[in-house]
Amino acid sequence: MDPHGDYRLGRAETIDADAFYDLVVSYLSLIDIPDLAGAIAKMVAALRPGGTLLIANLTSFNTAGQPDGWMRDREGIPRFSIDHYMDERPIWVSWNGIRVQNWHRPLSTYMTLLLDHGLQLRLFVEPQPTAGDPDRIAHHRRVPFFHIMEWQKPA
Repeated sequence: MDPHGDYRLGRAETIDADAFYDLVVSYLSLIDIPDLAGAIAKMVAALRPGGTLLIANLTSFNTAGQPDGWMRDREGIPRFSIDHYMDERPIWVSWNGIRVQNWHRPLSTYMTLLLDHGLQLRLFVEPQPTAGDPDRIAHHRRVPFFHIMEWQKPA
């Protein structure tokens, strides 16, 4: 991080498309935006040529299993429920007393929107946990929680 850099917080839906940024970061927010196509269009328009769009997003496998997520089968073995993967839909999720609306979309929706704007995929990773509670690590290895994508706008 450049201590002399100019960093700004904003919303993808309202980003200033007249400014040209070197880097736009979307951290676990694309699943919260109803108008994904509009938000991506604004983020791409705000990037300078050669700029980077860095996205961390919940995996579509994870959101396809909501709101049920992890359940136990008849033998008591934990299983993750994935259903209606190809159907884009809003889902309500709760944790720690907070209830929010997320959007499930298949990975192809994100990829197609980004590719249609001419962006070039530079990196795609599904980070695995390296420390912490062994049971949580085992769950995250069975159903990846999130992925990171680095896209570049052609110069």
